[in-house]
Amino acid sequence: MAENRKIIIIIDGAAPIQKFAENIAAIVGGFQGYSPAVIQAESFSGSDLLPAQAFFLGCEEPNPLSFSYIEELFQHINLAGRSCGIFSSSGKALDYLSLLVSDSETTVGNPFLTGDGAADGGALSDWIQDIIKKGDKK
Repeated sequence: MAENRKIIIIIDGAAPIQKFAENIAAIVGGFQGYSPAVIQAESFSGSDLLPAQAFFLGCEEPNPLSFSYIEELFQHINLAGRSCGIFSSSGKALDYLSLLVSDSETTVGNPFLTGDGAADGGALSDWIQDIIKKGDKK
């Protein structure tokens, strides 16, 4: 059983994305041995990733200004061994997030299109577990 594994959720701060990130954190918090943290992109530091087994990225629109540091960092960091889940209410933002993480060698799960920030709890829980399991395999 995993003990105190850190899962971070990095978001742009848009209200629907914030709500969805809180849903992810609530579900992860219910998994034994996992500790979630929601981090606004403008407050994110590369050292936040060091203890994280898996991470999630979410933004409402492509290229949010708050993701500038993340864009630069992910061009120069190797995240092999970590898994990532991307989510948004916009297909264009999902494409942007996919490109953002492509150079980092992280294992990326299927993107999650969020709609209005809410999701079927079972589908969301299954998606989160899939992302975390991808990180457990490394």
